[in-house]
Amino acid sequence: MIKVKKRKFLLLPGDGIGPEVIGEVKKIINWFNKNKSLDFETEEEMVGGASYEKHGTPITDEVFYKALESEAVILGAVGGPKWDDLEFSKKPERALLKLRKELKLFANLRPAICFKQLVDASSLKPELVSDLDIMFVRELTGGIYFGEPRGIKPIDNGERKGINTHVYTSSEIERVARVAFDLAKKRNNKVTSCEKSNVMEAGQLWKEEVKALHEKEYQDVELQHMLADNCAMQLVRNPKQFDVIVTDNLFGDMLSDEAAMLTGSLGLLPSASLGAKDKNGNMRSLYEPVHGSAPDIAGKGIANPIATILSFAMALKYSLDLDKEAKMLEKSVQSVLDEGLRTKDILSKGTKEVSTSEIGDAIISKLQ
Repeated sequence: MIKVKKRKFLLLPGDGIGPEVIGEVKKIINWFNKNKSLDFETEEEMVGGASYEKHGTPITDEVFYKALESEAVILGAVGGPKWDDLEFSKKPERALLKLRKELKLFANLRPAICFKQLVDASSLKPELVSDLDIMFVRELTGGIYFGEPRGIKPIDNGERKGINTHVYTSSEIERVARVAFDLAKKRNNKVTSCEKSNVMEAGQLWKEEVKALHEKEYQDVELQHMLADNCAMQLVRNPKQFDVIVTDNLFGDMLSDEAAMLTGSLGLLPSASLGAKDKNGNMRSLYEPVHGSAPDIAGKGIANPIATILSFAMALKYSLDLDKEAKMLEKSVQSVLDEGLRTKDILSKGTKEVSTSEIGDAIISKLQ
């Protein structure tokens, strides 16, 4: 078998259950190295609250520069009540925002998939969510989370004013819309663009720029414009009408969370944050599970590692163009679910509870 060049992954376990779920990904990386001669190289560093405890900052310059030099970054989770009272710049979540911004990871891909084995776990009727497969493309480096001016300022009469600015440029909108259209071509060829063009000028610009790009380059893809509040309603009314949803940073944050809960399996959903490709076709990227750090169950061996494992599968697909290996890993996860093995969060009648490491081992056994 031909050896390929070494691919470097930076693993950032983070806080709470992060180290446990990243531990299972390390086992899978080792399996691919041993059995598929893929020569993945890994390095592990602190981020989030763990980094703050040791270094006084949620991410050090050294770790940030390692992220710049890596093929892909795999993150566990950051944050927890322990650090809620820290000043804003020191909070664990600032590490994630810095990575997204400084690595220029402008497109967040977040699938909302209802696994057939977990249809009954959804809060919606089975016929509404069975075979649900939506891909959210969320703009990640602009909008209200990064716009200036921002802050909290004193005003008259002893009051204070909180300021956040919602701002987008044509190029920011066009580049994320292009990602959505290209993805749709590989799926069901339909894009729904969501904004609030009825009340926000930035929303009007969003709609105009997506429409212009569609008319110029993607007329073969079906495009629908939808107000974000209507999209929220349609996600619980008829979610299977959607294929790819592209939207801004704020609405993407909320709508993808809503869709994740429709699947009944927050612990199974991965995500990818992607930058632009350079002249050699390489791009910076970060992969992470949708779930949080869950400090209440940390260290108990009951965390669900599947979302993180599927995030690694997305890394194989989008960063390394290893589609075959990605599908192989995804099928192994499905096989384990078919056998009725479950971590505590998705346990149901007639299934068997297993630990974090046991479900990781079971997935590896299916790879073999």
